[in-house]
Amino acid sequence: MITGGQSYVSAPPAFSADGRLLLVCSGRVVSVFSTSTGMLVSELEGHEGDVTAVVVAPPPANAAAAAMVASYCWTAGLDGMLIYWDFAAAELVRKVHVGLPVHSMVVPNITRTSKVTEVYTPFAFVSVEDTSKSANEAKALRGQLRIYDLTKGRQVGSLLAETRKPPKIVASCSGEFLGIVNKRKLYIWSIPTKDFKPDKIRKIKLGHTKNLNTLAFHPSERIVAGGDVTGRILIWRGFGNAKFSKAHGAKSQADEERDGVRGEDDAETCTTWHWHSSGVKFLKFASDGAYLYSGGMEGVIVVWQLDTGKRRYKPRLGSPLLFFVGSPDSSISCVSCTNNQIHLLKMPNMVVLKTIAGIKLPLTSPNLVRRDVYGFDCTNGLVAVPTEDYCIQFYNLFENTEVSEVQVCERNFQPVDDITMYISLVSLSINGNFMCTVEVKLPEEELGGLVTLKFWNHGSRAGHFHLSTVIYEPHSDAAISAVAFRPGKNMAVSSSVGGNFKVWVQSLSLQSSDEKSQSGWRCQSVGSYKKKPMTAAAFSGDGSVLAVAAESVITLWDPDNNALVGVIAEALSPITKLSFGGTSAYLMSLSQSSKPQVAVWNVSNLSMQWSYTLFAEAACSSSKGEFAVLSLLSYPEGETPAEQDGVILLFNAENSNPILSWSVKKAKGGSLAFVKDDISLDARGEDASLLVYVNGSHEYFIFDPRKNEESQLSKSAQKNIQADEPASIGYAAIYGQLPKLELKKEVSDVPFIPSERPWETIFTGSSHVLPPLTKLCSVFLASLLEKRPVANE
Repeated sequence: MITGGQSYVSAPPAFSADGRLLLVCSGRVVSVFSTSTGMLVSELEGHEGDVTAVVVAPPPANAAAAAMVASYCWTAGLDGMLIYWDFAAAELVRKVHVGLPVHSMVVPNITRTSKVTEVYTPFAFVSVEDTSKSANEAKALRGQLRIYDLTKGRQVGSLLAETRKPPKIVASCSGEFLGIVNKRKLYIWSIPTKDFKPDKIRKIKLGHTKNLNTLAFHPSERIVAGGDVTGRILIWRGFGNAKFSKAHGAKSQADEERDGVRGEDDAETCTTWHWHSSGVKFLKFASDGAYLYSGGMEGVIVVWQLDTGKRRYKPRLGSPLLFFVGSPDSSISCVSCTNNQIHLLKMPNMVVLKTIAGIKLPLTSPNLVRRDVYGFDCTNGLVAVPTEDYCIQFYNLFENTEVSEVQVCERNFQPVDDITMYISLVSLSINGNFMCTVEVKLPEEELGGLVTLKFWNHGSRAGHFHLSTVIYEPHSDAAISAVAFRPGKNMAVSSSVGGNFKVWVQSLSLQSSDEKSQSGWRCQSVGSYKKKPMTAAAFSGDGSVLAVAAESVITLWDPDNNALVGVIAEALSPITKLSFGGTSAYLMSLSQSSKPQVAVWNVSNLSMQWSYTLFAEAACSSSKGEFAVLSLLSYPEGETPAEQDGVILLFNAENSNPILSWSVKKAKGGSLAFVKDDISLDARGEDASLLVYVNGSHEYFIFDPRKNEESQLSKSAQKNIQADEPASIGYAAIYGQLPKLELKKEVSDVPFIPSERPWETIFTGSSHVLPPLTKLCSVFLASLLEKRPVANE
């Protein structure tokens, strides 16, 4: 079984100690990417639940031991496990059993004195969910903060806090302070980093008038920043001077000297900044503490100068922001976006170096958009997903990577709640040569609505298309219910709830001899049936029959002459999807109204073969006459969950008994498709068809429906995993790699022979070509030094 489509932005990522690798939580695995290429290097597989936190083990004080732990990390997951990894070798080292779902974790740099030397001792502070308490109880404290000794693998001390929901834990760079957000307060703990004992932990609270979203600690001073739901940023300076100082119990400053501090909060001053129009999603101090980074719904990184409050911006990231993480050497950072992309930024100018792109996540306003608007390129194994920024993302299902993005309409990203336009439908031809999109502009005060039909021609590579034809209001002011391409010919049909369907054909307009011919799509014919709304359309596998659903009646047409050739008996309710099995012998229909039905019709005698009363979310058919149906599990009225589970049923067209069935999660909003597998062949040497299931969260599974689970295909070798490139040093680190020179056998014309010791001739050349030595030598020597993070005292 092949899996993919996991979210890369469900939790903050983490950089390796040298900044060359980025560890990303992606479903039940941790994906390791190279920061130089943006490509997948390896995967850490061992959790049985979604991974919620990854923490790179901090290096100890001595340099020799630092090199040993530079490639180790801790991960936490909803399976209640903490796992220690050697991520350089992708090997699991040990596990610590927590027993409750872990939603957040930090591992501060804590040392213990052993005789003369200080020994690094890992203690994990975890945020867990107490599942023994009912989630329906209004005031149930299901969130708990616990401490685990990772060396001994057991819990130590008592609970630090209990909250309604498991909070996100934030630690300072030194590990001296921990903090969480709880409604309108910040909870901050002082952690003894030397000779750690749980009973020495002390806590303070800082209050605000609005609910808080996030917090961040200054790297070297007692300054903490908090962001609230209204877009305000609060800076508390000198927090904990009264309770955390060595002279415990010392009184704080007089109230009149504590500007902006509320009540008895233990802080010297509190300053408020405001730029964001909505809630602040992340706060992060620069490594030197001079700047503060913030981000939210606007898709803009705001850089605040801490001393003056002045700001500058990194705009046009194209999506709301979630997390901002810096690397230990401060030369690179990354920002996670809600569209499942991670941008690697070169600091301090924040230039985007690489982008790690996953499959785009579901639209935030599903009520305005059809749920099954995916398009499948079954030949090339691609899925086309409409996005919020009015693009079609083409995603390779076998390699789990983005192939391309096609901009359907030019629109700048605007962080507003009102949706004015959306892509309602995308359809691809079987061979992937054509694409059709339907975009809908919503009316404002019942005026200005527009439906646009666009045809796209295939480009030079898979997933690349260029616009061919734009048709405004193809069915007057009525909505388009379906678009289908005819196999083997440049023909398509669009059906409309306005009461007709149109057949479109591609035509070539010849230009002069020195100009290329241009292709466009035109309407060849129009059909209707008793003025009923046309709700679905499909071509047979051989292209000889066109089936169009007129509400609950299925009509059969000759697509060449646009002549009605037959009418099949009515279904129980209006049909929303049609699909032929095989060539043209059988036809499946889906009705998704209050009277749901899945029916298979015999086209030759215009009769029903069999039917079921199922809440079907999606269906597809194979060239071998098999039908796959995604059915939702029924729930009592008013109790249907958002992530509804379901079952996939595989039928043979002639038999009403399912051949096989599979239970699946998140079936609501899911889709099915058969795709070709060019590598594995069946017993007769024909291309085998694999079944793809995409769930409501855009996670997908590919499997062979004809094989048992034990013999499922495995394509881990097909994943786009590449070895990490070695870091450049010396001249290459400054100016890049020199071109390779092929030396001739006769070397008499060569002015000099390359030495076996290249450092003797690396600065050989004309003086007007090389930079001055005062500049070149310092940069060259710096490039030879290994970058290591500085351990804070």
